[in-house]
Amino acid sequence: MRADETTTIHCRLDELLAERGMTVAGLSRQIGISQVNLHVLKNDRARAVRFSTLTAICEALSCQVGDLLILRGPG
Repeated sequence: MRADETTTIHCRLDELLAERGMTVAGLSRQIGISQVNLHVLKNDRARAVRFSTLTAICEALSCQVGDLLILRGPG
C-alpha cells in the first residue's frame, strides 16, 4: 500500500489518556519518557518512534499499538 500526501498516521494518545483519566505528566512519570517527547507524539509531529516507547505507552495504557496509532486517509 502506497501512502499519498493526504494519508497520515494519527496518534490517539490524547483520547486514550482522557479515557483513562490520565495526564501527559502522569504518563511521563510512569514510563520515564519526557513530557516534551510525549507532546511531540501526541500532536502528530513525531517523525519516528522507538518500539520501546510504543511498548511502554501501550503497557501503561493497557492498549495495543493499533489503538494508539491509526492510519488516517484522505477526507
